[in-house]
Amino acid sequence: MELRLYDTLTREKRVFQPIDPARVRMYVCGPTVYDFAHIGNARPVIVFDLLYRLLRHLYGADHVTYVRNITDVDDKINARAAEQGVSIRELTETTYANFRADVAALGCLPPDIEPRATEHIEEMRTLIERLVASGHAYVAEDHVLFSVPSMSDYGKLSKRPLDEMIAGARVDVAPYKRHDQDFVLWKPSKDNEPGWPSPSGIAVPGRPGWHIECSAMSWKHLGETFDIHGGGIDLVFPHHENEIAQSRCAFHTQVMANFWMHNGFLQVEGEKMSKSLGNFITIREVLNDWPGDVVRLAMLSSQYRQPINWTVKGLQEAEKALSGFFDAASAEADPRPAPGVLEALADDLNTPKAIAEMHALKNAAGRKALAGTLAFFGFREDELKAWQQSHAPAPALAESEIESRISARNAARAAKNWAESDRIREELAGMGIVLKDSKDGTTWEVAR
Repeated sequence: MELRLYDTLTREKRVFQPIDPARVRMYVCGPTVYDFAHIGNARPVIVFDLLYRLLRHLYGADHVTYVRNITDVDDKINARAAEQGVSIRELTETTYANFRADVAALGCLPPDIEPRATEHIEEMRTLIERLVASGHAYVAEDHVLFSVPSMSDYGKLSKRPLDEMIAGARVDVAPYKRHDQDFVLWKPSKDNEPGWPSPSGIAVPGRPGWHIECSAMSWKHLGETFDIHGGGIDLVFPHHENEIAQSRCAFHTQVMANFWMHNGFLQVEGEKMSKSLGNFITIREVLNDWPGDVVRLAMLSSQYRQPINWTVKGLQEAEKALSGFFDAASAEADPRPAPGVLEALADDLNTPKAIAEMHALKNAAGRKALAGTLAFFGFREDELKAWQQSHAPAPALAESEIESRISARNAARAAKNWAESDRIREELAGMGIVLKDSKDGTTWEVAR
């Protein structure tokens, strides 16, 4: 089957052809571990987990390498550790453990490699030395900066006018910079900040800039050029633009990655998420109220490149849909997507169409294929049912009375007294108790 993916760099959907089918390589920008990840951070985690599953299905699990980094050296980390009065290591370890627990609850597979920035300082220094030696970077007042004018086609990914790129870079104005757009590769550390021996003959200890971290980690684990680089649309500029500049100029390559994939923005109830609006929601807070699989399905209800409006109504609809899928699916679960679902996903992860295909499988002929599709997506019936039971409202009748009426209904059905059977069902429904008949008998639940 032909897999087609949209490439942000070329602005077109193209057939995906890995550099080496025996080793398909994908890098996705991971968390900066200083606080709980917010619900917007969950979107790329879920989207690229689904792509990872699809690539493993198409090329074999042993032939796909997924790298998602951990940024554990950053100004925000330093500030938060000082604010809490803990060591930077303690803060990053705790925050990373929280992140891993949250994304596991969302049904995401762990990446093959999760490199930490602080464990790749030597690779960062090597890249910086190469860039300085080739004239693409320079030393100024104990900083090393990338010289943007040294790269003739800088800006191809974001395609922004020069003045917009300068404004969007959010870098400090500094007299030692040769050009306003030049960005930091390395900077001196203050006394209370982590530091390492600096490159390029700088005498004082320093620490890396944000962009060079991902260039170094992707190079270390995937090579100079690899197949897919992913992340949120907010990373296109300056982060991914600068990654491309560093890596291409250090290795003299035409591309850093053959495909650049970005998921769209997330809003909360129609508004931009922000602490000032009081609608800033962490993944952990959502998981306190909803099962991870419902969050996962709600996130996949929109095609990944489109904006998504995060609403309670959307979560309610996702719970209803997922519950309906499990009710219709057979117990057999060969974890392979149904052909129609696979075809939809192969078209640039068209998840709305894939979900529509799943609804179409809720018939007798599609029960086994639906079960395999749910398993492929990573959905877990036991967790959903456990959550539904713990959140179910109290029934209007005692359980013994409900069971007694079900027994009376079963007797009426056995006697083919359909009028009495229907009367009991409707009476219970009027009290908010829904009956479900199957080959294994009759069960009941409280209507939501």
